[in-house]
Amino acid sequence: MALALLNGAQKKLDQTNAGFRQEEIAQAQAELQQAEAQIVILKQELADTELKSPVDGVVRNRLQEPGEMASPLKAALSIAVTDPKWVRVYLPENRYGTIKTGTVAEVTVDSLPGKKFDGWVGYISPTAEFTPKNVESTELRPALVYEIRVYVKDPDNQLLLGQPATVKIPQTL
Repeated sequence: MALALLNGAQKKLDQTNAGFRQEEIAQAQAELQQAEAQIVILKQELADTELKSPVDGVVRNRLQEPGEMASPLKAALSIAVTDPKWVRVYLPENRYGTIKTGTVAEVTVDSLPGKKFDGWVGYISPTAEFTPKNVESTELRPALVYEIRVYVKDPDNQLLLGQPATVKIPQTL
C-alpha cells in the first residue's frame, strides 16, 4: 500500500514538473471562452428587461402591469416631457392667421399671482379640432379651433404638470 501511495505521489510530482498537457490547456481555454460568451448573452438578456425612455421626463401612467407580455407595438408607460415645458392652448379659427411659430407669449398660473413666465409658440396644428364633419353655415365656423403649444421658460421649476394656465398672445399681424 505504501508503494501505491509512493507511485501516485511520484506521478503527481512528474505531472507537476512536466506541466499540464496541451489537451487540458485547450479544454480549459474552451471552457473559459464558453463562460465568457455566456456572460455576454446574460448581460444582453438583462439589458432587454430594462425599459428606457428615449426622452427625459416623468412617468404619468403605467399602461401595462408587471408580468404582462411586453410588445414593441404597445406602450408600457406614458411619459410627460418636462423640458421644455409647454402649455396646450386652443386658438379660435379667426385668430389662426395672426399667430406663427416663434410668436412670443406670456403665461401665468393662479398659484403664483403676479408671476409671469415668458413663452413662445412652438407648434401650430395644421388641422382644426371640434369640427363638425361638414361646416355648412357661418354660425358653426367660430367653433373651429386649432391646437397650439406655447413653450415656457421655467428655470426655477415652478410650473407643475397639468396645472391650468392663462396664456396671453399679443395680436401682431
